[in-house]
Amino acid sequence: MTARISVPEPQTAPAGSQAALAQIQSAFGGVPQMFRAVSNSPAALQSMWAAFGALGGGVIPAKLGEQIAVAVADRNRCEYCLAAHTALGRKAGASAEQMAAAQSGQSDDPKTAAALAFALKLVEARGQVSDADVAGLREVGFNEGEIVEIVAHVALNLFTNYINVAFAVPVDFPAVALTAR
Repeated sequence: MTARISVPEPQTAPAGSQAALAQIQSAFGGVPQMFRAVSNSPAALQSMWAAFGALGGGVIPAKLGEQIAVAVADRNRCEYCLAAHTALGRKAGASAEQMAAAQSGQSDDPKTAAALAFALKLVEARGQVSDADVAGLREVGFNEGEIVEIVAHVALNLFTNYINVAFAVPVDFPAVALTAR
């Protein structure tokens, strides 16, 4: 499938995207196609890359962030993000089994399971969660900062999912099958 928008080579992307693309190149050893597509808008690229950086320095561990990402990607049927975040989750210390379970919103760890269930409820209910939903996160040990970061991870993944699905960005990570629905 061909992308619905241009996916420029980093050197031909808009000048305003060059600094972020150089940082992405340094972080990944290349520039993934998603970032190349987003580079058509320097503002969008700077927003996305800054959000990744900020959440990467947050209190939610990278492994949990990647588990949230695959659950959201699968729910939104984003093959690009599912593939990318499965690879990143493995790099963050998750087993293949843990990433496959997270893709379906499952985990043997009660705290991770609660975070995944909350993340998926956010997606499915478009943010309309209840007092009990938030209280459930507190009951398994999440503090308010962590709860806010779970929402931020979901929001960032909605952004990336929508970019990749809407623009049919070619997947440049090892493919992972979506769950059947």
